[in-house]
Amino acid sequence: MADPKTLKNETEIDAGLVRQLADILNDTSLTEIEVERGELRIRVAREIVAAPVMQYAAAPQAAPVAAAAPAAAAPASMPSDPATIVAKSGEEVKSPMVGTAYLQASPEAPPFIKVGDAVKKGQTLLIVEAMKTMNPIQSPRDGVVAEVLVGDAQPVEYGEALVLLEA
Repeated sequence: MADPKTLKNETEIDAGLVRQLADILNDTSLTEIEVERGELRIRVAREIVAAPVMQYAAAPQAAPVAAAAPAAAAPASMPSDPATIVAKSGEEVKSPMVGTAYLQASPEAPPFIKVGDAVKKGQTLLIVEAMKTMNPIQSPRDGVVAEVLVGDAQPVEYGEALVLLEA
């Protein structure tokens, strides 16, 4: 069998080249690469299987969560110290998805909110990035920011309290 690299017929597939292209895909974030030599054209692509994305509406979800906040939040996000539990009164704005929380639109931009800020219903409190998509988290009601419970660029879980609002 002849060495694939020394074949004279340009329409023959160069297995070494295909392997090199596949290695490039594995080493980078590329999903497809194509090379053309004369009449020979080789395209190597990998299939990306996306996990099903569940979308949640921030405002409609906030009302039912607010009614159940004291009972539902206790095991997941509240510490066991009773003094701390009492200090955290108000409505928790929770993350509707798993992702990364950002407190400002860009590194040089001011934060969306600070403790003590008055916010209006629908105002953006922060952003949760999920699968390269920026999702604004909006205030479910008018109120005052009592506490920002996450840090900038911090990973967050579904249902994790992000911001504490007071009346």
